[in-house]
Amino acid sequence: MSNIRTANAYVPDYLVPPGEVLEEYLGHAGLTQASLAARTGLAPKTINEIIKAKSAITAETALRLERTLGRPAHFWGNLERQYQEDKVRLADKIRLEKNIPWLGSFPVCEMAKLGWIERLKEKPRQLDALLRFFAVASPEGWEAIWGRRLLAAFRKTERSQENIALVSAWLRRGEIVALEQPCRAFDRQKFQNSLAEIRGLTTAKSPSVFVPRLKSICAAAGIAVVFVDALPKLGIYGASRWLGDKYVMQLSSYRKSHDQMWFTVFHEACHIIHHPRRELYIGMGQTDDEKAKEDEADAFARDRLIPPRLLKSFVASLSFPVALNRVKEFAESIGIAPGIVVGRLQHDKILPMNVGNGLKFPFSWGEG
Repeated sequence: MSNIRTANAYVPDYLVPPGEVLEEYLGHAGLTQASLAARTGLAPKTINEIIKAKSAITAETALRLERTLGRPAHFWGNLERQYQEDKVRLADKIRLEKNIPWLGSFPVCEMAKLGWIERLKEKPRQLDALLRFFAVASPEGWEAIWGRRLLAAFRKTERSQENIALVSAWLRRGEIVALEQPCRAFDRQKFQNSLAEIRGLTTAKSPSVFVPRLKSICAAAGIAVVFVDALPKLGIYGASRWLGDKYVMQLSSYRKSHDQMWFTVFHEACHIIHHPRRELYIGMGQTDDEKAKEDEADAFARDRLIPPRLLKSFVASLSFPVALNRVKEFAESIGIAPGIVVGRLQHDKILPMNVGNGLKFPFSWGEG
């Protein structure tokens, strides 16, 4: 599913004013500007200004030309419309050429490989395709929608513009996919009540099993779950935000690990349930308030996946080195994938990072 949107409109290198065509018709008909003015009832100055491209052919003028020169009014009207459109497109092309350096901030090649945009040789056309992807008319439009929104998350980084461009492309792709997914009206309580069922999906190993079910459960509560490939150097597991009339939970393929994915699902669930609707959550908060929300979401995910009381009791019963069959038995007893337990034990430094990874499994999914 690529949904590439590009411009197929022809952009000429020169303009053909309707007056040039009118002047040719006068020559073929053996008429002068003055005689045409007399026949149409228009002022000679008006005819002269049309021929010199100083005045436009109006609908009334087109009708009078139809009666005197034999070509239908829509012929003259279309000439004028095409001329005005071509004039605007040429001016826009000049503006695009001035903004070509802005294009270099974006991972255009990677976006094209993923099918998000078309790869084009001419840089003005490539810039046009990028603007269409973001659904903005200019780089200033992108700045108003994305640049200011993401600036806070990257204000302390050295390459903030590149980071903002990278993340904005990934988020925009998620919006495009999410807008195609039908959802019911958002129901916070229904979503909260569905978390137990979602947790049960962690024991399914195949994305073909758990991805459709996860999407269905969340859509019924007003949340569009979208899986979007991670761009190189993205470094983001997931994001959540309000879009139109629904929530979007966007998951990346960054570190395609079963335990990381489910942790991200429950992390974003916390933002959706407990935090303000109009904010964007991408795990890069800089302020104390933003960091507190991220910490809260991490704790929510940890505790929902593995209840603290049960984990504490299990850890207390362990002997070292840890027998992985005990991990599997514990995971089965609490109805969760053993790889998630391994990931938690590794995080808490109870297991070394190189122990138990065989109980995890990598996976991939189709975007959507």
